[in-house]
Amino acid sequence: MLRGESDYMADIAPVDAVHVTYLRSFLAHARIRSIDTTAAANAPGIVSVFTAEDVDLHPFPSPIPLNDQTMLRPWVASDRVRYVGEIVAIIVSSSPAQGADAAELIELDLEPLECVVDAEEAAADRLVIHETTGTNTALQLGAEALDHDLFTGCEVVVSQRLVNNRVAPCPIEGRGALAVWDENGLTQWSTTQSAHAVRDGLARIFDVQVDEVRVVVPDVGGSFGAKRGLSPPEVLVAWVAKRLGRPARWHEHRSEGMADLGHGRGQIQYATLGGRWDGTLEVLQVEILQDAGAYPDVGSLLPRMLTVMGAGPYAVPAVEISTRSVVTNTVPLLAYRGAGRPEATAMIERMVDLYAAEVGLDPVDVRRRNLVPPEAFPWASATGALYDSGRYEEVLDIAMAAAGFDELRSEQHRRRANDARQVLGLGISAYVEITNPGVEGDFGAIEIFESGRATVKTGSVAQGHGHATAYAMLAAEVTGLPFERIEVISGDTGLVPRGVGTGGSKSAQNGGSAVRLACDAVVVMARDRAADLLEADAADVVLDVESGTFHVVGTPAASVDWSMVAAGPERLFSEIDYTSTGATFPFGAHISVVEVDLDTGLVVPVRHVAVDDCGRMIAPMIVAGQVHGGVAQGISQALYEEFVYDDEGNPLTGTFLDYPIPGATELPAIERIPLETPTDRNPIGAKGIGEAPTIGSTPAVQNAVVDALSHLGVRHIDMPLTPEKVWRAIDAATDCGRFPE
Repeated sequence: MLRGESDYMADIAPVDAVHVTYLRSFLAHARIRSIDTTAAANAPGIVSVFTAEDVDLHPFPSPIPLNDQTMLRPWVASDRVRYVGEIVAIIVSSSPAQGADAAELIELDLEPLECVVDAEEAAADRLVIHETTGTNTALQLGAEALDHDLFTGCEVVVSQRLVNNRVAPCPIEGRGALAVWDENGLTQWSTTQSAHAVRDGLARIFDVQVDEVRVVVPDVGGSFGAKRGLSPPEVLVAWVAKRLGRPARWHEHRSEGMADLGHGRGQIQYATLGGRWDGTLEVLQVEILQDAGAYPDVGSLLPRMLTVMGAGPYAVPAVEISTRSVVTNTVPLLAYRGAGRPEATAMIERMVDLYAAEVGLDPVDVRRRNLVPPEAFPWASATGALYDSGRYEEVLDIAMAAAGFDELRSEQHRRRANDARQVLGLGISAYVEITNPGVEGDFGAIEIFESGRATVKTGSVAQGHGHATAYAMLAAEVTGLPFERIEVISGDTGLVPRGVGTGGSKSAQNGGSAVRLACDAVVVMARDRAADLLEADAADVVLDVESGTFHVVGTPAASVDWSMVAAGPERLFSEIDYTSTGATFPFGAHISVVEVDLDTGLVVPVRHVAVDDCGRMIAPMIVAGQVHGGVAQGISQALYEEFVYDDEGNPLTGTFLDYPIPGATELPAIERIPLETPTDRNPIGAKGIGEAPTIGSTPAVQNAVVDALSHLGVRHIDMPLTPEKVWRAIDAATDCGRFPE
């Protein structure tokens, strides 16, 4: 990639491919009166223009079976649009510029309808946006009714409404698709997290056999959960290619992606935490309201993660959680880095700080009193999750020592005593997350050739994760083959027969375990062949991984290498369909140090200490990169990012001019301390790191900002903690007479 040798979607260029452009709705809720495509169809370079009546595909069902399946998403809107950005026409042209120009010529007559963009308003069902359903509720999970009598006997009860702000994934590369139909069927290049899921979906949608569809995933410039499966624009590219009998391609531009790629988070939490004056936590109850967007998708299921992980790393005896997902006139909500677990951690970590403030104890002391002790593992939480292993108090102590927490607290008090206008805030987050929550497996294979080279195949798909490096390292560790002689193949259903894909931080533990087991098996096969060559008993032959040779125990001078072993008439090949034995639970602690300007509300993160335990690390450099990227996204949600709509459903933050993402100059140095506590739930002991740093960092930053203003009487500020929002909290504290003289 550094040499510019990668193949991204735009690098794949059939000479005769037509370009697809989508005309999208400019209103959030409207009835389509008419669409006149005459002028566009006659514009220069235009091949065809299609509307909903041309598309002969069944409606797009929600990929989550639990969702209300009557709230179907059309491939192209026919009678009504339900969010700004919904597709209403397809323009096929010789060049992208010609398609964009022709889109301007389409006369789209929309009759505006009342819309609802606020989840709490949608929950009231005053205005129902899927008129045949009678409700905006797409999915309900968890407790049917909360038992408030559980708080009887609690000495302290704290309640808070918490907002986990809606964010846009913003991958550097937008979605893309290139489709070609020929006598063998469909070949589609796709920027997806799961080649095989897309293959199966396309086969189902176009009613062809699975072996008639080949999906190829080129290098992908980021996803963060948003490219997990199929979406209407990608399917329509295949439809256009089939309809016209020509290759067709589509590349998403930035403003298009901001309006339609799918958003994350978008959750309101009504939380209540009860316990004793000494800081012992006894009862947690949470009601979740999830904004699902216009059509229920993966996002409506994400509150389920809170019903599993709501207790966090704490031994809270009683936990009750109910969730409700409602549709609104906004872009559908999808998975975004962490996918439900950041929301759970942000909730419990804010509530612990609020509880500590209520009982007058240090937040560190409340955490220590309630963290699950190491001797309790495996730990069954009150939500039913079975945590595998953990050292929760230890990681908290490590993080505090690395940060110099006591010295920072003294500096905070010194600034307050001197009436400094730049105040210091210290935020803590102790977290545990669940990876591979679906308890999935994956495919792995290895073949070793007479040349001494090897090919590893995996069903997981990278979007910048460095899977090829990690899996080659695993194979080299087991076989003794040089790392540079191992090629990793993934993301091509024509070359890899099966696969689950990437998501839920499961690649290392599933894809890696499959590769490891396949390598173990091929070593056994090779040992038998080596025994024949050495004229010895296989039980006496060992593999020296340092030299990559086989020899009889005690006589290393007489040996055979992989090239000799692979020279036989039969392939030296092994494949494994690995089945996971359970989810794993990475954990850690983050300390955020921020400065807050009392005159402007500006928050500057000055330090961030991250202690993340992801089990066994296969490639430490890749783990370090995941931590840096994850912390950056966590800080960004806490301080900067929020996708906002006005009351009419118009996006107000649809470009990077008004949707801020921090660069290096806005981020502090990330002080990373790795820790390894292997799990026993897979052969390599890995847990997952792709999402954990985002999960741990966001509440640490939020807690730090509130802590900076706690001496003013500020108890809570919702994310993102923008200067205006923080300044208003300071101003409100001043008006209430709590500001120091």
